[in-house]
Amino acid sequence: MKQRPEPLPERDADASLKALAKALASLDRAEDVRAFLEDLCTPAELEAMADRWRVVPLLLQGVPYRQIHDRTLVSVTTIGRVARTLERGAGGYAAAAKRQHPRLISSH
Repeated sequence: MKQRPEPLPERDADASLKALAKALASLDRAEDVRAFLEDLCTPAELEAMADRWRVVPLLLQGVPYRQIHDRTLVSVTTIGRVARTLERGAGGYAAAAKRQHPRLISSH
């Protein structure tokens, strides 16, 4: 992924991320979110994000990494990264999964 020669000041980076989050939160329909993401991201970025999201419910069900890989073809490295983020991340995966898969979250 392209890197800036100099990173944005943390305050500016935080404001940009907050503005992006507000833009996403303002979209009510899945179709609108999808169109926004397709405009915002490259096909490779979309594939990477979709792969990560696809393994979340399987991890919450306790499916072993190798089985998740066999079912989804997502790399074991990515699966491990998602699992670590589920455990120690900012809580975004869990918040979204709770809305889409409430039974999985209550047992995790």
